[in-house]
Amino acid sequence: MIVDRYPPIDLFALAPDLDFGFDPVLRELDRLLEDETVLRGVKADLARRSRRSLTAGRPSTPVEVIVRLLVVKRLYGWSYEEVVRFVDGSLVLRQFCRVYREAVPTDTTLLRWAAVIAPATLAALNDRVVALARDLKVTRGSRLRLDSTVVETTIHHPSDSALLDDGVRVLGRLVRRAKAVLGSAADLGKRAFQAHARSARRLVQRLHRLGRRTGDAAAQAMRAAYARLIEVARKSRRQAARVAAALRTRTEPAARKLAQRLEAMVPRLDRVLDQTERRVLHGEAVPAGDKILSLFEPHTQVIVRHKAGKPVEFGRKVWLEEVEGGIVSGWRVLDGPGQDAPFLMPSLEAHRRRFGRPPRLVAADRGVFSRDNEVQAKQAGVRRVVIPATGQVPPERRAEERLRWFRKGFRFRAGIEGRISVLQRAYGLDRCPDHGEAGLGRWVGWGILAANLERIARTLAGRVAAQAATMPLK
Repeated sequence: MIVDRYPPIDLFALAPDLDFGFDPVLRELDRLLEDETVLRGVKADLARRSRRSLTAGRPSTPVEVIVRLLVVKRLYGWSYEEVVRFVDGSLVLRQFCRVYREAVPTDTTLLRWAAVIAPATLAALNDRVVALARDLKVTRGSRLRLDSTVVETTIHHPSDSALLDDGVRVLGRLVRRAKAVLGSAADLGKRAFQAHARSARRLVQRLHRLGRRTGDAAAQAMRAAYARLIEVARKSRRQAARVAAALRTRTEPAARKLAQRLEAMVPRLDRVLDQTERRVLHGEAVPAGDKILSLFEPHTQVIVRHKAGKPVEFGRKVWLEEVEGGIVSGWRVLDGPGQDAPFLMPSLEAHRRRFGRPPRLVAADRGVFSRDNEVQAKQAGVRRVVIPATGQVPPERRAEERLRWFRKGFRFRAGIEGRISVLQRAYGLDRCPDHGEAGLGRWVGWGILAANLERIARTLAGRVAAQAATMPLK
């Protein structure tokens, strides 16, 4: 049964002779996380694990504890194992996470609870945190700056040979497990469970050696090696399809789970086979949108950034909206790696919904510029639109961009570059270790939520310190 919280205990009062207590930022953060709206949103997601989660069963880890543990994880950049170990051994963190004298949940338990929370829930929680920042006068929402960044997925470099090798290896492993589940009752023959991973690995190694050679003979040998590797992958694919069909006739949970994993992996391998044949055997230039870059993270996209040292990145593009005060008011994982211009007006509409009015100023880089965007933004009530023009700039436009208000607004825009750097370095938005598109959404959501909460807490702690400094000494 899902419960909200443990009965409160003041652990600091149990050791009055020791100087225990929250630091100023953690104290303000503790107050922010007492908001009931945050807990209700997470509780609704946790209740979806079972239809009787709210009414039956032994008490689970409280919702309040789960939320605070996950916030602590992103604040300090810890793994799930480190969160459990450090909270278990710290009186301050036990009090902050409201664990008190109870047992800290294991890392696997915390991971399972975290996987239940939907990215949409985290976006709604961020809206609530932005509302708290507005009520606490951390931000007024009068200035908005926009930009996009890339969150990389945890994949190896996506060469066709490596992807084929991954497919053969994974399907072979699942087929071996299926053999133990099916037993001797499955009349599929010995070849149905034959492993091809060694043959695939040797062919990949041969391709690596051939890749260092030049000339027509090396190119012809490479095409021949690729053709053999494709045939090995097709054999593994046919085996997997036969074994999956046999597993579907069984009723055991283990058989159904293996069948689902095989049926998920086979179409991905089909895409790798298709793109490899088109590129290597037929000499086609396969568009980036048609490629699969990872069998394990199939949602990964090729994103050309033209950055020094990293012209191409593999991951997902994330759109960020930041208001003054350092609060990321909105975010979204974009469907494709295209232009940023289409997202200006949806961002202004979302800003109006959060703050009740359009921003006085909106700033973005050249990738957001279009004449229609400028006209629509001003029609929406934005007084100052600071987006440098692209292409051949007429003299009157060049003169406008030299005006003081435009240059000042563009300097304000540069601040989001620093915010992105902080999110990547301190909150893990450089690379996502979680799996799947939903996992990436959760990773981004928790990182931005933790960053906003800490930003608000630091602002409030700074106000308290400033007030204390101005008070006369007694």
